[in-house]
Amino acid sequence: MTRALADLGRGGWHPTWQRPSWADALLVRRLLAAALAVLAAFLFFRGDPGAERTTVIVAGRDLTPGRLLEAGDLRSAAREASTLPAGTVADPTALIGATLTGAMHQGEVFTDLRVVGPRLAAAATGARDARIVPIRLADTAVAEILRAGDRVDVVGAEESNGPGTRPARTLAADASVILVSSPGDGRGAAERVVLVAMDAEHATAVAVASLRTALTVVFH
Repeated sequence: MTRALADLGRGGWHPTWQRPSWADALLVRRLLAAALAVLAAFLFFRGDPGAERTTVIVAGRDLTPGRLLEAGDLRSAAREASTLPAGTVADPTALIGATLTGAMHQGEVFTDLRVVGPRLAAAATGARDARIVPIRLADTAVAEILRAGDRVDVVGAEESNGPGTRPARTLAADASVILVSSPGDGRGAAERVVLVAMDAEHATAVAVASLRTALTVVFH
């Protein structure tokens, strides 16, 4: 016992010398697992260097819904062709001046459904002849709660025409809200415009009615 204490006093014993061999093996396995996880993450974000790549248009900055796209909002980027969604846009001229339908983060890929256009109208309604109609609602409070994707019926208010009165009527049923303009553009809530997609026949009726009567919507 005295000799053991003497050896300890001379520094002849260290705690690391007493570590069991299985503890060292466990530490090595954990370090190896962590290294493999880092390598897997690197390869995932790096992608396949041998994969076919194509140049597409992505958001050059964070973008808000309803924005009229400018050249500075867009940039070209190379992406793996196999990872791109259908409708990916490769030509920036197809986007400049178009209205953005939803928010985008910098670097997100543009598709034809990201902007107001015939493909979006058809996708929203399921009708090949779909059209998008801009309307202003009689009750501006309704525009505050409308959201893109809402299904609504567009209703024309009661009209007085000489001695007779035309009752309120449904102008278009099961229309799809595409976009509600932002109130922060300096025009005030009364000027908020709602873009609604519907088939061509009803789109014409709604567009004409909007010139002479107040409109509102009924939510589904």
